[in-house]
Amino acid sequence: MKQKLEAAELTKKAHQLRRDIIEMIWQSGSGHVGGDLSVIDILTTLYYGVMNVSPDQREDPDRDRFLLSKGHCADALYCVLGDCGYYEKREAITTFSQYGSRFIGHPNTDVAGIELNSGSLGHGISVGVGMALAARMNGRPYRTYVVCGDGEMAEGSNYEGMMAAGHYKLDNFCVTVDVNGLQISGTTKEVMDSSLLAQKFEDFGFHVIEVADGNDCGQLLEAYRRAETQKGKPAAVIAHTVKGKGISYMENQASWHHGVMTEEQYRQAAADLWSRAEALGMSLDETHYGKEEA
Repeated sequence: MKQKLEAAELTKKAHQLRRDIIEMIWQSGSGHVGGDLSVIDILTTLYYGVMNVSPDQREDPDRDRFLLSKGHCADALYCVLGDCGYYEKREAITTFSQYGSRFIGHPNTDVAGIELNSGSLGHGISVGVGMALAARMNGRPYRTYVVCGDGEMAEGSNYEGMMAAGHYKLDNFCVTVDVNGLQISGTTKEVMDSSLLAQKFEDFGFHVIEVADGNDCGQLLEAYRRAETQKGKPAAVIAHTVKGKGISYMENQASWHHGVMTEEQYRQAAADLWSRAEALGMSLDETHYGKEEA
């Protein structure tokens, strides 16, 4: 079992992974970069600070389960799993979304560490409820974590899953909603208002924890620790994030839900990340997986 990181180290790790995401998107010319950058702090906190998972326990029946319901942000998850050591990170970065690659645009179980093929939005909560129920029935101690997007919460199947989680009082189950306020066609408020998400989860019997800055690993870590202590109720972490977080021209821009960087934009993104790294007192990995090497 790997040692869990505290908030300051989680912040640095998430920043390093932002650099990997930018490199992966640049290499592939594809990917959901805005959502990757909003969710990466959540993924980093879960994988490095909260969950009982590691490459050497992939078949352990007591490992925690993680489902990325907003599967279009597989790019971010691939970077995290590669960094954790499930496979060579370089392979994921240089082959993502390329012909013949196992690192396709949505999570799939051909990739080590992926528990469920996902990407058809609105299914993660229901599948996660099944996993949490199985743990209870089999007397297993593992917890199940699901990460959804706020745009995804317009899918009605989510609410069937939420109802079941509350009904069965699944206190080994935790849903996180990445609330970045934007989706492919505009703001979530304009497309399908999700501002009352906390109330909806509460109505279905969840213990709700709102995180004012869902890109702050310290706030997230505190929220997940609180969620673990709740008895008799599932937990919902409502994390308010910034789409495109960390890249000046991408932040809060719906156009970067899915976008392809020009070389100039790629270099600006790298410069933005270097500047932030210096402020954190760290240096980013200088390895550049040049397109000619892919």
